[in-house]
Amino acid sequence: MAKQVVTRTYRARICNYSQVQNDLDSLGFAASKLWNVGRWTAQRVWDACGHIPGANALMTYLKNHERYADLHSQSSQRVLQELGEAFTSWYGKRRNGDTNANPPGYRKHNDNHPRSTITFKAAGFKHDTHNNRVRLSKGKNLKEEWSDFVLCEYDCIGPSDRTIENVQQIRAVYEHGIWRLHIVCRVSIDEAESPGDGVAGIDLGICNLATVSYGDESVLYPGGALKEDEYYFAKKRAETDDSASREARRLDTKRTDRRTHFLHTLSKDIVSECSKRGVGTIVVGDLSGIRDDENGDSRNWGKHGNLDLHGWAFDRFTSMLDYKAEERGIAVVTKSERNTSKTCSACGRSDDRQRVQRGLYVCKCGLVANADSNGAENIRQKVLPNLATDGGDRDNGWLAQPAVRLFDCSEGRFAPREQVGNREP
Repeated sequence: MAKQVVTRTYRARICNYSQVQNDLDSLGFAASKLWNVGRWTAQRVWDACGHIPGANALMTYLKNHERYADLHSQSSQRVLQELGEAFTSWYGKRRNGDTNANPPGYRKHNDNHPRSTITFKAAGFKHDTHNNRVRLSKGKNLKEEWSDFVLCEYDCIGPSDRTIENVQQIRAVYEHGIWRLHIVCRVSIDEAESPGDGVAGIDLGICNLATVSYGDESVLYPGGALKEDEYYFAKKRAETDDSASREARRLDTKRTDRRTHFLHTLSKDIVSECSKRGVGTIVVGDLSGIRDDENGDSRNWGKHGNLDLHGWAFDRFTSMLDYKAEERGIAVVTKSERNTSKTCSACGRSDDRQRVQRGLYVCKCGLVANADSNGAENIRQKVLPNLATDGGDRDNGWLAQPAVRLFDCSEGRFAPREQVGNREP
């Protein structure tokens, strides 16, 4: 079987944390300071000539600055590249008419600098595969002697038999009051054959986190279990006296782990179902603008809706779906969701009034459908616009009565609603 090389990012705990914490703190603070120097420099250039310098110009201008030498040269370059990317994102929003978009700010709260992520590229680390150790380079200014470095012993989060090889990049990330390592590797996997020529469409939302249309059946994945977690941990977090306390960090870590498990399980279940049904292409709705209204302002979904929205990691889910599908030989493409919620998937008529209730879609052509199922089918048809190639006229009854798969908290997996409903909580 043919092989293909893919990129994977593995998270790892630092086993000798007490020995390296101060060094990582110093590097994290240094990254924030360099960001602020770059931001201040960009502002000076803007004030002088009305132009924001790009990342390459900032690197050239600041390479002799004392803050640049606090980090390894490649790590400093990455900080300024991130600043350039932030300005580019801001440009894009302004070009699209978002007059309220703010440029990237300074990484500073009063007199305190946050611990920024430090990226170590090939020349900035050495990896010991056999002993699970990684040596991270310091900048010249932070070295106590010429050969000074940070030696981290790590334990990969995930399967215990996983071997970390062909490391391309390492990121030290400050997560919920503790440093973690994100290790980016090149991994060789078997190139899987496509399960078939079928196409599935996925509509992402808040109440139903994912609705999948296969063309002859629709499946809803409600997010009740995830929302219950979000409400529970937000409440418990509010009860802590100190947001930086050990209990607060414990809650944050557990909340993140549970959300990650939920999203992994959701994406795994969808890919597994697609493989069984001979689906070779998954079409996912693009939600890049869901947090903004038509004027570019922050959209208000109500008290609970806003909490749901910001707790729903759309990009992270799509990333998980993408690499899981890749391992099964399934392609994932992203298409705009524009007008998919108000357009009839049977006749193509578009009218805001056809969505008579939040979950009900009724068209003059006679279609009565679950609104999310109708949206998912419209997304699917963006790859199959001519239904004559997809079976021609079809019975649309499945759009009105979608199957439902719920997250079974007792087993940590998705299952048909009738099975989960019979279990004791």
